[in-house]
Amino acid sequence: MTTFEGDIRDPGLARDGVARIAWAAREMPVMRSIRERFAKERPLAGIRVAACLHVTSETANLMLALRDGGADIRLCASNPLSTQDEVAAALAVEYGIPTYAIKGESNETYHSHIDAAISHGPQMTMDDGADVVALLHRSRRDLLAGVVGGTEETTTGVIRLKALHAQGQLAYPIVAVNEANTKHFFDNRYGTGQSTLDGIIRATNILIAGKHLVVCGYGWCGKGVAMRARGLGAQVIVTEVDPLRALEAVMDGFRVMPIVEAAATGDIFVTVTGDVNVIDRPSFAVMKSGAVLANSGHFDAEINLKALAELSEAKRTLRTYVEEYTLGDGRAIVVLAEGRLVNLGAAEGHPASVMDMSFANQALCAEYIATHHASLAPGVYDVPRDIDDDIARLKLAAMGVHIDTLTAEQERYLNSWELGTA
Repeated sequence: MTTFEGDIRDPGLARDGVARIAWAAREMPVMRSIRERFAKERPLAGIRVAACLHVTSETANLMLALRDGGADIRLCASNPLSTQDEVAAALAVEYGIPTYAIKGESNETYHSHIDAAISHGPQMTMDDGADVVALLHRSRRDLLAGVVGGTEETTTGVIRLKALHAQGQLAYPIVAVNEANTKHFFDNRYGTGQSTLDGIIRATNILIAGKHLVVCGYGWCGKGVAMRARGLGAQVIVTEVDPLRALEAVMDGFRVMPIVEAAATGDIFVTVTGDVNVIDRPSFAVMKSGAVLANSGHFDAEINLKALAELSEAKRTLRTYVEEYTLGDGRAIVVLAEGRLVNLGAAEGHPASVMDMSFANQALCAEYIATHHASLAPGVYDVPRDIDDDIARLKLAAMGVHIDTLTAEQERYLNSWELGTA
């Protein structure tokens, strides 16, 4: 009988999971180099880590690097729909990393899995959405004294952490991995852009070309979705509350308007704001019958599904991850992946090549916390610039791309004030 620690769907899926993890590793050369160094230097030796991340093949490669670096890890999912069950099985059964994650798990099970991930009294947290941090600060304060630091992967989590710190309640230092240039320039823009459209297409098999596609939010994720949707032939509309971002969207060639105005025009809607009730009752009231709603923000709060249900007389499942709500006037509104992350719920998430940089940031920031936590006060910290630059250099080298270096003369010029117009 197979023995392992964790809660997974089926241990028999482990062999398939090993293959998926190896496939992702082919596109993750930066993580491979970090894992090799970690195995030699063991910078995380004996450190207990509670990781709450999307349990995917890319995440598995991060977990293996941390394990080889000496960390004692427990892993749980950061979203009920984002787990790849084969990967969870491989991590628990083949690689000995306690893993608590089942795709489609109930909210009750989801929270019990987070409890399990902190059961060994973590010294370091690794979050994607700040659910572990919230639990520790809300109801498991008995464990806070043992935590020396953490990392946070996503925009929504960083927002929560900064709010916690602003209230004077954040108990330990956390590095905002999401704010690294090698994360949001690439993961948020190119990763979310491609994987969101991939999730919509896999769930529905509808043609994007010619559709009016509404992107709610024009941060890095929204820019990526808008760019990729236009590339597929969509007529893209952007909604925003930030005047600078709205102006940028206009200058990038997109139509910009309030959400209620866009709601009457849109065929497909994608929310990527990190806020609540972005698509709400006023929008539902004017939408076309057949409008398709998808969310690529971290939490399932951006589409007001409670309000939609109250407005509806019937609800039925049309396809896997496709639910149709029939309103009182007979119009139908379609919601994908239960309003959760469509790119992970209905597809496989970001391509491994962009997660290579994001998870390199996670690994190197974990090493940074292990080394520097004693000198860091509680707070939210940016990724150190040298880590960001090193990851970019490693990625360029892996891609076979070479760049220039400054000459001594150029260095002197950039560091002087005396030189100017000759």
